[in-house]
Amino acid sequence: ISYGGIEMTPIKLEPINYSSLNAKAQETYNFHKMAAILADYGYNCLWLNDDWNGADCIAVHISGLSDAKIQLKGCISLAQKYRGKNLYIAFFELGDLYIYPHDLVLDQVESFIADQTWLAKGTYFQTKITKRFAQIIAPYKVPKMK
Repeated sequence: ISYGGIEMTPIKLEPINYSSLNAKAQETYNFHKMAAILADYGYNCLWLNDDWNGADCIAVHISGLSDAKIQLKGCISLAQKYRGKNLYIAFFELGDLYIYPHDLVLDQVESFIADQTWLAKGTYFQTKITKRFAQIIAPYKVPKMK
């Protein structure tokens, strides 16, 4: 294609294989997927380069009345270091986006996540949503727009 005397090659669009991406590329991919979904709800997501107060990004609503500090994860995750920081945790499971208030969910589950990792390191995660967690985080599944 020629435009103004300059040869332009069409952009080559090919789907990627998510599992072939490295961890940083997967995080970037997940951020953009989340941001696209939240854009449908009036949010502008701003990436933070330095994990400011535990947040990877801030989602700001167009009304100016709502914003959320979000830590993007690969699965359900809880950490003592996030307690008291007014953070939301976002992750995808089977193509669905969940965004849950960290401290509220932690308060509901802390009594039954007290395994050795939680006690020693103050971290907990699940790579697949269990039945018990499914009930707790169900209200935080972001509805898909049509």
